[in-house]
Amino acid sequence: MKLDLATIRIKNLRLRTFIGINDDEIKNKQDVVVNVRIRYRAEQATDSDNMDDALNYRTITKRIIALVENNRFYLLEKLTADVLAIAAEHAWVEYAEVEIDKPHALRFADSVSLSLSCNKA
Repeated sequence: MKLDLATIRIKNLRLRTFIGINDDEIKNKQDVVVNVRIRYRAEQATDSDNMDDALNYRTITKRIIALVENNRFYLLEKLTADVLAIAAEHAWVEYAEVEIDKPHALRFADSVSLSLSCNKA
């Protein structure tokens, strides 16, 4: 059987970071919600059932957590681009997409979000 690309989704990863340009945003960490979608060819993993043949989502998630929680960002665009770089860096990845929400960024909205994607195929 020929398989389509496998999709890994990291959903609603809730982290805290310094994000923004206002004085309060510079002084205090804020919540962000990270969603990642990664597509790759997984035939080898489905055939072998061996972790070495699969993309390790735990490793990817740990790298995203370290990036977000240990850095400071002025723009949601920069934060999203940096997370996307981690999601897309493995040679097996053919497509990656990241959406990051900044809850309570606007008074009458649940959040503001930004998405970026890259297609390596």
